[in-house]
Formats: sequence, structure tokens, C-alpha cells
Amino acid sequence: MKIINFKDIKSLSISPSKCYEWVEETIHNKNSTILPPKISMKPFDGVFCNVMPGIITNGSKKNSGGVKVVTRYPNRVPSLESCILLMNATTGEFLALMDGTWITAMRTGAVAAHSILLFSKEHFSVIGMMGLGNTARATLLILAEKIRNREITVKLLKYKGQEENFAERFSKYKNLKFDYVDTAEEMVQGSDVVISGATYLPQDVCPSECFDEGVLVVPIHTLGFTNCDLFFEKVFADDLGHVHHFKNFDKFKRFAEVCDVVNGIEPGRENARERILVYNIGVSIHDIHFASSIYEMLQQNGILDSLPDADLKNPLEKFWV
Repeated sequence: MKIINFKDIKSLSISPSKCYEWVEETIHNKNSTILPPKISMKPFDGVFCNVMPGIITNGSKKNSGGVKVVTRYPNRVPSLESCILLMNATTGEFLALMDGTWITAMRTGAVAAHSILLFSKEHFSVIGMMGLGNTARATLLILAEKIRNREITVKLLKYKGQEENFAERFSKYKNLKFDYVDTAEEMVQGSDVVISGATYLPQDVCPSECFDEGVLVVPIHTLGFTNCDLFFEKVFADDLGHVHHFKNFDKFKRFAEVCDVVNGIEPGRENARERILVYNIGVSIHDIHFASSIYEMLQQNGILDSLPDADLKNPLEKFWV
């Protein structure tokens, strides 16, 4: 079993478009995976530890499996960290213990970008963003690569000066214009798409009347928009099993999984007036697809053999007690 760290993954220079491609395939094949709901443990306020198993049974990463453990500790830098145990689901062989921090940010950003392109109204031009950490950066990075020829205004909610650093990160994208706003109300009103990357929100961010007709809301960490549950025309999610326990689930006007829209089973946006909410709570099959793809890339580039082994000295005898 190999140890694969953050720098090993970064050295591959995986493009935003490749991240989008991996997510697109996984969403398309989602209904033929083994995907139990994640276990979420919250020992303290603002802290969580999620355990996420899954096995891919179709597509280019068929028979890849594993478990991701992701934690949030607000006083740690970065606050979100994760590890992935990758396995061959056919043989049971453990292939790698892999850093999941890069994978978590980029697959989450790719999933959010996919939902924006799938569910936003045609020719959207104004995006409101809050929670400007790595996941929000990944989202806009992947989205920007997909809409290079469209003029977009991005309204950033000010927070500890992060908005200026965020805008600087995207200075090479001349089609993106950044405005800074002081309140969540300003960020939401007038926006065609609202994206939140905030990992902790104790209450909803703004009143219901702030959300215009036709708006798409993508709360990446599913926080801060429960009032939208009650009056938005449609709610979508990456997996029913991960959201059916939401307090307002039974009050959604209409619900479907994103994969069913992609595969033509359920309708997506049907007109420019529908308010749509997307709860991509985050599922392990994306992490496993990314991890398996990275493992193969390291193998093909001749890097894998040089990486350290994790030898657990497992017994070789059938009976060892």
C-alpha cells in the first residue's frame, strides 16, 4: 500500500477541465454504484468528522472502492482536512493511503460547477459568492474554464479582506468582473447564481424576499439557506440517502437527484422563472474516482514506485490467534 501525499498529487498539474470530466462521468454512472450514506459525527459545535465509504461498479473506474475520512476543525489551517483509503474492490487489496485535501476541494468545486451549468438559467451573468475559501476557489476556477467567452460579474461578500485576495487569484480571467458587497442581502439580490462555500453558518443568511425569480442557489456545504426549502420550485441533490433526513425534506415542492436529470429520467430547469436549490452534500464516489485516477496517473508517469510503502506487517498465516 502506497502513501500518496498532497505534493505528489499537486505535481501532476491536473487541469480544472479534467476534474470536471471525472465528476461528469461519476454523476452519469451514480445509479450503478454502492453508496451508503456517510456517517457524520459532531463532537463539538463547528467541528465534524465524516466517514464516507463507496464502491464504483461501472465506467472507467469500475471496481475502485474506498473510504474517505474528512474533518473540520475551525482553529486548524486548513480547517478542512481528509484522507482516502483506496482499494481494489475486486481483490480486496489496499492500494494507497492518500491525502484527500486536494481531492475534496477540487471534486467539490467540480460538482458545484457542474450543477451551475446544468441548472442555471440560460445566459446567466451575475454570480453572488460567500465563504471564499479553497472550495469556493475551486468552484470558480473550474466554472471559469467552462465559460471563458462569457462576461460575468461576481459579487463577493466581504470577509476579513479575503475578497481582495480571491479576486486577485482570478485576475487572468478578463471576462470576470469582481464587485465587493457588505451584506448577504446585497450578495443575493440581483444574482442569477448564488454560491456559498461557508463551512459554518448557524442561521440562514438572508430573508426569503431577497431571492429573485430564476435564481439558482448552490450552498456547497448545505448551510444557510433552509428558508429556500419552503418556497423554491425545485430542489436537487447528489443522493437521496444523504438528504432525506433534512428537516424540511418533506416540504420540498419537487425533488430529484442530479444524476436522474443528467440521464433524462427527471426534468431539470424548465423555465427562466424557477427558483432552484441544489444540495450536493458530497458523496464518496467522487473522491474514489479522483483517487483511482490519480493512482493510475502516478503509475503511468513512473512516480508510484518511488513513493513510500505503508507496511502494516499483516499476518501471512490463516490461523494466527
